[in-house]
Amino acid sequence: MSNSTDLSRAEELTEQLLSGNRRALSRAISLVEGDTPAGRLISGLVYPHTGNAQIIGITGSAGAGKSTLVGSIAREERKRDRTIGIIAVDPSSPFSHGAILGDRIRMQDLTSDNGVFLRSMASRGNLGGLSEAATAVSDLLDAAKFDVVLIETVGAGQDEVEVANAAGTTVLVANPGAGDDVQSMKAGLMEVAQIMVVNKADLAGADTAVAQLRSLLAIANLGAWKPPILKTIASSGDGVPELVDQMDEHQKFITVSDHADQERIDHARRQILALARAVMHRQTLAEAADSLSLDMLTSQVAVRSKDPRAAAIELVDALRSSWSGTSLSK
Repeated sequence: MSNSTDLSRAEELTEQLLSGNRRALSRAISLVEGDTPAGRLISGLVYPHTGNAQIIGITGSAGAGKSTLVGSIAREERKRDRTIGIIAVDPSSPFSHGAILGDRIRMQDLTSDNGVFLRSMASRGNLGGLSEAATAVSDLLDAAKFDVVLIETVGAGQDEVEVANAAGTTVLVANPGAGDDVQSMKAGLMEVAQIMVVNKADLAGADTAVAQLRSLLAIANLGAWKPPILKTIASSGDGVPELVDQMDEHQKFITVSDHADQERIDHARRQILALARAVMHRQTLAEAADSLSLDMLTSQVAVRSKDPRAAAIELVDALRSSWSGTSLSK
């Protein structure tokens, strides 16, 4: 497809998307997910129209009840007459590399609501469980004038700190009896969560989980925002209105408080660096796969004449030479 055709297609879909056309939004998301030329153009065209939606990341260990909580949050937001875009990032299928829908059926009742748009996406094995495209897709939903965008991640534990790069507010969900999970997350916990939630609070151990989170906060080097710790029962909706209230409070903090300008700068920096790492990782692996250096180094490591770390450094040096115009095979 020619550059002029890509541009024309991108401009047409962008105009339709901005006017509220859901079919155009779905097509644009598919192009962005596929990292197509038209998708990249659309991302650039919509970005000036973003910055109005609340972007909320919902993260935490598997089994914490994130999907049920996302559904309850969406229902509460609809009671407040807000439109909702939901990005559900699922583990990738090892066969098709598409999303495994999993417990997405728990939110199926929302799909008949015209004020809700649900998109399930594949993580594609991305570190942190959050696909590179999720950031761009949240921008599309923002530009399409959704009031709130919820990004639910797959639940890979501490690696999910990457959700903070896409979301303005990150909600970390734990559950009673998850003491070991809480401890294992603490290295990245404080830099991720603006709100902490103990879900399934009707089960034994909820108060203990709250105490564990509070103890971690007590030793953390926190900034101006002090993360609240809330208890919810997502299945019944208990505690969800209070959670949405706190999400609104944090939105005010990052948009209209004295800290808003610095928050926007810090968030933009995190996004750029995270996406740069993702692009470099993908491009480096693609070039390395075609490199004669990789074949040679693989043979050396296989017979133990070179250690893997030294081989990795040598491969990176070879790739740097390639980027500066020198052949990789030299």
